[in-house]
Parts: sequence; structure tokens; C-alpha cells
Amino acid sequence: MRSALLSAPGKPLEIVEREVPEPGPGEILVEVTACGMCYSEVNHLRGHYPFGTFPTVPGHEISGVVAALGEGVGRPEVGTPVGAAWLYGSCGHCDQCVRGDQILCTGAPRPFTGVNRDGGYAEYFLGRAGFVTPLPDGLDPVAGAPLMCAGITAFNGLLRAGAGPGSKVAVLGTGGVGTLAVRFAAAMGARVAVVSRSRRAEDEAKGFGAELFVATEEQDPAEALQKWGGADVVMNTAPDTATGLAAFGGLRPDGTLLYLGFDAANVDVPPLALVADRLRVMGNPSGSPHDLRDTLAFAVAHGIVPEVVPITLDDAPRVLAEMDAGVHRGRTVITFG
Repeated sequence: MRSALLSAPGKPLEIVEREVPEPGPGEILVEVTACGMCYSEVNHLRGHYPFGTFPTVPGHEISGVVAALGEGVGRPEVGTPVGAAWLYGSCGHCDQCVRGDQILCTGAPRPFTGVNRDGGYAEYFLGRAGFVTPLPDGLDPVAGAPLMCAGITAFNGLLRAGAGPGSKVAVLGTGGVGTLAVRFAAAMGARVAVVSRSRRAEDEAKGFGAELFVATEEQDPAEALQKWGGADVVMNTAPDTATGLAAFGGLRPDGTLLYLGFDAANVDVPPLALVADRLRVMGNPSGSPHDLRDTLAFAVAHGIVPEVVPITLDDAPRVLAEMDAGVHRGRTVITFG
């Protein structure tokens, strides 16, 4: 099968031929339909993940069809359209796993798709039973591929931070996660503000349901949000910590600053503000298998899928290099077949 491989940190993505894997006990072989290209692949390329391994087939926004089942696996049946996400598996027996919060597994080192387990930049993907999710009817497997990461990250983050009907949500950043967060929050019945460096994405954000757009090159985000009445949730999807800190003062009492994007800088907020206004700072990883099911069901019910640019596997090395250089725009999905 044709695959793309990261052989070592800093080395360009290579197209190679590999054997189609055979599913062993507890495994599911998926014939890949599409795989989204996520900024996490850039982090792995740069060697930023201490748990990452090389060589690895990257990619964790996978859609496909079940091709074969390993011993002891009865479902999803062969031929079922499925998706796979960031979390590859878990121990299955720690407190978090038995509660259905496998993303927080403490019983074993967590395996992650495309980082320390081969992912979806290949014609076939070998997944674990329980972590390969049937796709709901009506979901386009190509346009829907980024929902497996950007989608679950945005949707689950909103729920964990307390967003809902009538709440006020400020989304920082207009990339893949940020754009989906705006659409999900609006569909939940929240009032939405978008904070970005410039006004380049203003029309798109308002078309997706944002009532306020703040360009930080023109005004202080915390002041702008306070004029709006304050936000219950400030969601940082930008890839740096400072963006979230700049908007922290825009929270209203009992509000939450949620980090989904960040860099190596620490979060430094005044403790008096936390205590006096009962504010919170939290982070949230992508999610567990049940969170992915909820995300996909909500997305289909509300007609929410990303706008994507399909490419072939041969184009993936070029696109990943452009993502690494910071010059790539849009949400790219590798398609097979």
C-alpha cells in the first residue's frame, strides 16, 4: 500500500510502499477514504511531542470503510463507514476508562494516532476496537474527516467549558478549530464573538453566526469583550498562550478561559481575579470515543462540516512543508481511491 512516512524529526514527508497490515486480536483494518491534515503533524515533524516516535505514518483525522476484523472483534461489520481520531487506544481498566473518559487514561501510556501509532496518511489504517467509530448517515467522509480532530476538539471543549443556550462565547482564532467552534456554539444557541488579529475573516465569521468581531490590531480584546457585556467562555484556539491571556480580562464573573491552542509559555493570571470573580482557567484534550459520536451526530443534525480542499497523497509532502513554513491556507484533506 502507498503510505506517507515521517522518518525522523525535521525530515520531509516521504511517499513509500508498505505491506497492508493484517488485523490481530482486538484490531480493525480500515480502508482509508480520506485523512485530514492537521497542525499536529507539524508539531510531530518538529519533534515537539516527547511521546512521539519515528518512523511514523502521520494523520489522525481518518474516515474510511472497515476492510477486515481481527480475532475477537464483531463490530463495526466489514463494509461499515467509520472514523478514527487522535486517541488510538487506552488501558480499559483504570477509573477514567471505566467511566468512559479514555482520553484521560492513567493505566498506561496513551497511544496517539499518527504520533506513536501509524495513522491515516496511507491506503489502510490499523485501528483498535472501541476506538474506530461508525459514521452517522449523511456525513460526507471527505468533508467530514476534520471533524475527527478539529471537530471533536471544538465541540467537546465548548461542552466542558459550559457553553449552551444563551451563554456568551468568545472564540480566539479563525483556523480550523476556531471556525468549527463558532458554528457549533451558534448552533447550541450561544451568542458568539470572534477575536482575530485582523478583519480578514470577519465576513465568514459573521456568516457562521458571530454577532461581534474583534480585530486585535485595532482594539484591546479584553476591553472589547467587556463592552459586549463580558464572555462566559473565552476559548483560545490560537497556537500561542499569550492570545488567551490578552482576552482573560474579557470574562464576566463565573467565566472560564479555555485553552485548546497554546505554546510553551506559561499561563499567568492574577489570583485575585480568580477568587473575586470565581473565574477558571482550564484546558481540554480532544475527547473520548463517546465524545466523537456526540460530535458527529451534532454536526450532521446541524449540517456542519468544514470547507476542505481535497488533494492526493502525492501532494501531501508539499502541503505539509507549506504548513510548516506557515504559508498554507485552508483545510486540506488527503483522499484515496
